[in-house]
Parts: sequence; C-alpha cells; structure tokens
Amino acid sequence: MDAVTAEVIRGAMETVCYEMATHVSLTATTPILNQSNERNATILDGRSRLGALSVGIPQFMLSSTLPIRFALEFFGESEFHDGDVFVANDPYHGGGHLPDYNVFAPVVRDGKLALIASIQCHHADTGGGMPGGYNAEALDIWAEGVRFPAVKIFDKGVERRDVTYMIQVNNRTPTFIGDLRAQIGAAQLGAKQLHKIIDRHGVASVKGAVDHSINHANRRFKEEVASWPDGAYEADAFVDHDPIGNKDIRVHVKVTVDGDQLTVDFTGSDDRQELKAYSSFGNTRGYVVAQLASMMDPTIPKNEGFFDAIDLIVPKGCVLNPDDGKTVAAGTHHPGVEVGEAICKALAQVLPERACPQIYKLGMPTVIFGMQPDSRVPFVDHSVDVLAAYCNAVKGEDGWGSMPASFGNLIRATAEVNESIFPTRHEWCDYQIDTGGPGQWRGCPGSRVVKRVLVPSSVTTYMVGMKYPMSGVAGGSDGSPNHLITNYETDHEQVIECMANAIPHGAGEGFEYIYGGGGGWGDPLDRDPEKVRDDVLDEYVSLESAERDYGVVFQGSLEEYDLEVDPERTRALRTKQKSAKSHASSN
Repeated sequence: MDAVTAEVIRGAMETVCYEMATHVSLTATTPILNQSNERNATILDGRSRLGALSVGIPQFMLSSTLPIRFALEFFGESEFHDGDVFVANDPYHGGGHLPDYNVFAPVVRDGKLALIASIQCHHADTGGGMPGGYNAEALDIWAEGVRFPAVKIFDKGVERRDVTYMIQVNNRTPTFIGDLRAQIGAAQLGAKQLHKIIDRHGVASVKGAVDHSINHANRRFKEEVASWPDGAYEADAFVDHDPIGNKDIRVHVKVTVDGDQLTVDFTGSDDRQELKAYSSFGNTRGYVVAQLASMMDPTIPKNEGFFDAIDLIVPKGCVLNPDDGKTVAAGTHHPGVEVGEAICKALAQVLPERACPQIYKLGMPTVIFGMQPDSRVPFVDHSVDVLAAYCNAVKGEDGWGSMPASFGNLIRATAEVNESIFPTRHEWCDYQIDTGGPGQWRGCPGSRVVKRVLVPSSVTTYMVGMKYPMSGVAGGSDGSPNHLITNYETDHEQVIECMANAIPHGAGEGFEYIYGGGGGWGDPLDRDPEKVRDDVLDEYVSLESAERDYGVVFQGSLEEYDLEVDPERTRALRTKQKSAKSHASSN
C-alpha cells in the first residue's frame, strides 16, 4: 500500500466522521447534543479495529470500539447486513456509562463486512431511579437505568418499531427519541459515504489503507516511547469520596518504560466492594489513552495501532475494572478522570515539560429536573452552561480560559439558548480571583456560577474536588477547591459536602457553584513579575496572593491603575521565600 493513497483514504474517512458528528449537531433536539458537541464519530474495519475518527470527546472515540466488538461476537458477522443499525450503551459490554449511546451501521461488500460507521453520544436520561442518567446513589447498575448490550434497531433497512418503542418508553426525556433518530441518521449517512469511498478506491485499497494507518500509528508510538528514559514511575491520585461518603478512593499506577514497550499497571488501586463509584474498563482505557496522547506528538494517528501499543493492566474487581453489576454512572467521571491524573503525575517525574493532567474535578453535572410550566412536560437541564475551570497550566503556557483538552471540542451550552428551552436563569458567571493554582505558569481561574429555577425543581449532583483539587505540576500549586451552596440566599441554604440528592428548590431559588481552578506549573517564585502584575490588574490574582505566593511587591495603587513592580523589594522577598522553601524541603 503506497503511503499517499493510504493517507488520502484516511483523510476521506475522517471527513465522513466529521459529517456524521455534524449531522447529530444539526438534527438532535437536546442541548447536550445540538449545542455541546458531546459526541464522537468513528470508523472501524470488519475486525472492529478503529481506523479513523472525528474531533470530539476523547473518551468516546476510545469506548466506541468495545461495544462493537461485543456485537460482532454476539451476533456473528453473518448477522451484519447493509441497512442494519445497532444500538448499545451497556458499560459491562464495553461502554462507559449508561447515558453514552453507541449507534453503528455496517458496510458490507461482496458478502463481507468491510467497515463499520459508529457515532457515540451522551443522552439526557437513561430511565432508572433518578432523572438525568446519574443515579449516583444507585444500589447497582440496574437502578442506574436501562441496559442495551447490543440491539438491532434497523434490520436490512427496515426499522424494528418494537425495539424503537421499547427504547423510547424507557426514557423520561420527551426529546430522547429525536436525539436517537439523529444518531441513527448519522450512522446511516456514514455507511452511505463509506460505500462511495469503496466505489472509488476498491475494497482492497480501503482495507490496505486502514492496515497502513494502524501500523503507522503503532510504529510512531513505539518510537516516541523509546525516546523516554527507561524506568518504573509510580503515582497516586485520590477521589474525595463516593456519593455515599466512602472516603479517599485511591487510584494507583505504575508506568514502566522498557525500550519501546510501555506498560500501564493499576495494580494497587482501591478494591473496596462497597463503593458507589466505579470506572468501567472501557472508560478507564479511554482516560489512559487520552492522557498519553496529550504527552506525545499530536501527529500520531489515534487508532487501533496507538491502543495496541500499550500494555494495559487493570485488575478485575478494582475500582477501575469492577465486577459486573457495580454502579458506574458517577464513576465514569470519578475515579475515571483520576486515571489520567495518576499517569500525568507518574510521567511528570521524567517528562515534566509535557505534564498537564487532562482531567476535571466536576463530580457530575448539576442536574435540574422539573416540569415545564405550560405543557407540564418533564425537563432535564444538566447545567452545562458556559464556564471555565479546572484547566492546568503547562510549561510555557498559563491555563487557558476554557476547559481541559480532555473535553476535546466540547462546547458549553450558551445561557441564552438554554434559558429559552428550560425554565431557568443563568444569573452570574465570572472568574474568581485567587482560584488558579500559582506557578511559573498559572492555572486557569475557576468560575462562580449562580443559576435560578423559575418553577419548582430538584437539584442533584455529586461533589468532589474539595479535598483533592486539581494538582499542580513541577512545583506548581494546586488549584482551588469546588464549593456548592444549594437554595442559595435563603434561610435553608446548604453547603454540599458530598451529594445533593434531588434537593427541592422553589420557584426563584437557585444554587451558587464555585468551580475550582486549574493547577499551576513550576515554582511560582520563577514567574515573570510583569505577568503577575497583569494578573493583578485583570483580577485573576489579588495583591495579597501576588506577595504571598509569587513574591512580587508593587509600588503605586491598584485603584489608581498605576501599579508597578518594585524590582528591589521583589528580589529581596523572593530570595527570602526561596531560602525558606529550601529549608522546609530539607527538613
């Protein structure tokens, strides 16, 4: 297979993925899909190997392969026909958590399965015991919602109306069926466009291009690993607690570099069986690859060759690969994201210049559930409105004013659009001073959000990131912790320390959520004093923090806007603070 033709075909397939993802954004009816881009399209070959993908949510591109692999094993290739469409969402058959629906359509040529077009999206509800798809206190997976390991919703081009209706009535959200049909349409579009690519290049060339791309990614991955220092690097990351208060959930990793071989071993991670937050294997695998990809050359294709180059060890029964039936709704976030945090901490020992944890400390979305005032139709608002938080600095760059790269091209829904859909008001959203972790490069500040409901509603969320906020790297300080007050500014307001479980809010009541900032990178005492001055003027950093954390002394007045760095006093203070740090570390 010549490399030019292979790259042309790979580019064409990536364009098909982009078209599939865009189709969902243009046709879905729920903000979490038609505004936020919380979807990802992929193309797999007939052996369920990932060959191409779109820019979307990294975890989705990685957890889309395993459900398809199960479907092939369960149905057999002979049951995959042109015109078929399958639906899967089961965490114990390769998925992440129940809200993530994977819809896929086969491409069959000459009686053989050639390719599979797949689109994965996060939906607003899954049935089960709690609106919004996050029954974080569920006893088991069955209480979290309805599981579909793999069902055929279209059979040779004919819709199975019984299956469609069964899926529809097991979901609270009136717009769900429209969103599912948007996914189905995207998968059908993908299959149609893939047939055109095969018509142009032939089955053999397309299969050869997929093989070439996978082999190329595998070789590039190993070359990158071979440039790293050999050794075994270990680290821990912790979750404050699970939704019922079990504390200090531990994620332990040992990353071993041996020539061009990379082993990621989570032996030693928490294996308590009474927890209510677990990360499914597919979800864990996704966070492993997302973090490693962020620390490697970005031109390496993300496909099966990338995944296969990692020797991944996740003991069955631990918090990152639970026994069947455990709850995973909350765990897809935590301890899921701590997977990436632990890997980043481990590799920061030898690759500090590439170390930026691709994570967030949002326990789960703050779900508002109620009835529309006129139609009395249920609504579910996941409060995924615009905010900035959790974004760590990296060497040479402050934490940018958005979200971590692990969110891919996720777009936070605009308050204006959400207010036209839901009976809520997004009253306040602004950066909070002194929330970004101090460092030579500063973490992104956290956001203060105040949101009110206009009709009686309930608010549900799971809180973390208070005891263990975003970690600083290479001597940088941690970001600020999360802080949530429900029934804000009422005589029954409540600071949430673990779980807000369907807390009633009357019309006009709301919550205040201060989202934590990102961690800093490098010693704050090495930060350019003029950058500290800019941060003070921009109200990212207070005068007190400038002196306490950065060792910068000013002359002039902030109120008069004539603040200037005092070089001599700054130099003296930093010398004193560095000496104190050195003394403390030696003791």
